[in-house]
Amino acid sequence: MKSTGMTRPLDSLGRIVIPKEMRISMDIDVGDSLEFYMDVETGFLSLRNYVGVACRICSSIEDLTYFRDSFLCKKCINDLKGNIGVNPIPVSVVKGPNYKEKRDYKSSEYLLQQLKDLMLEHPNAKQGEYADWLEVSQGRISQLKKML
Repeated sequence: MKSTGMTRPLDSLGRIVIPKEMRISMDIDVGDSLEFYMDVETGFLSLRNYVGVACRICSSIEDLTYFRDSFLCKKCINDLKGNIGVNPIPVSVVKGPNYKEKRDYKSSEYLLQQLKDLMLEHPNAKQGEYADWLEVSQGRISQLKKML
């Protein structure tokens, strides 16, 4: 455990505020239970996350084994040993191309002509419909209408 020399005052209710940097480095989240250890001779106070008496994976309390600062039940140990839920056939990772397809830009004159033709064919259509037909955004249709 890391030793950090730091003094913190108690508030009026006797609480200690643990700085955020220490909570992050010690993997302490809001609402976590902590264990406090006190060495009376040296006046040293240490703390760590509380390790409850239940399986870390499934929270079972039967057939527990202590492993690397946590408890695991026999069922979870066997599942981990047997790779339950893991595909037995290795799957190769295929990456897609690193480039994006270049977008087709149509000239304003071309879009204006197409919009005029569509407006003559479908005078009661909405801007969204024109946008879908021309494959542009509705905002672009609004810009083109101002150019007419």
